Amino acid sequence: MYKETTEQKIKRVVAESIDVVPYNPEWSELFEIEKVHMMACFQDDFILRIEHFGSTSVTGLLAKPIVDMIIEISDVERGKNLIPNILEPQGYDCFWRPIGSEDVPPYFTWCIKRDAVGQRSHHLHFVEKGFKDKELRFRDVLRENSEIANEYAKLKVFLAAEYKNDRVAYTAAKGEFIRRILDMPCACHLRLVN
Repeated sequence: MYKETTEQKIKRVVAESIDVVPYNPEWSELFEIEKVHMMACFQDDFILRIEHFGSTSVTGLLAKPIVDMIIEISDVERGKNLIPNILEPQGYDCFWRPIGSEDVPPYFTWCIKRDAVGQRSHHLHFVEKGFKDKELRFRDVLRENSEIANEYAKLKVFLAAEYKNDRVAYTAAKGEFIRRILDMPCACHLRLVN
C-alpha cells in the first residue's frame, strides 16, 4: 500500500482550492458534533478546553466552509504522537507544524478532517493553554463589530480570488489586517479605525 511522505502530504493540502461562501448556521452544529467526538477520542485529562474560532464561528460572516477548532491540551509533546495515532486511522491528515510560516518553534499538532466527499470540514488546532488566545480575541472582535467583520469579509473574498490554490499566501495576506485590528485599543473595536 502506498504511503505518502510528509512532504507530499503538505504539498497536497497546501494546494487545495480556497472557497469563501456565505455563512451557514450548520457550522455551529458541526463544531458541537466534532467537540463531542474529540472528547470521546481522548482521555479526560488530555483535553483542557475546546473553542470554535475563525470565520465560521461568527454569525453572518463569509467564510471558507471549514470549522476551525482550538483544542487546548495538557501535554503538547505527548500530543505530537498521540493525536495522529488516534485520528489518522479515522481519515484525518495530521501535521506537526509551527505557528507561522517559518519552521521555528513553537509547534503544535494541526489536523484536517474531511466530509464524505473529501472536502475539508474541520481544522483542529491542538495547542497548549493560551497558545491561540490572539485568535480568540480576533473572533470576539468580529462577533462584536459588524463593520470590522464586513471589512474582513471583503478582504477574504479578494484574497481567495488572488490566492485560489495557495493557502499559505492566503493566510499570510490576512495577517496584516488581523494585526492591525488586534493592535487597536479595546475601545476602538467599537468603531473601525482606518
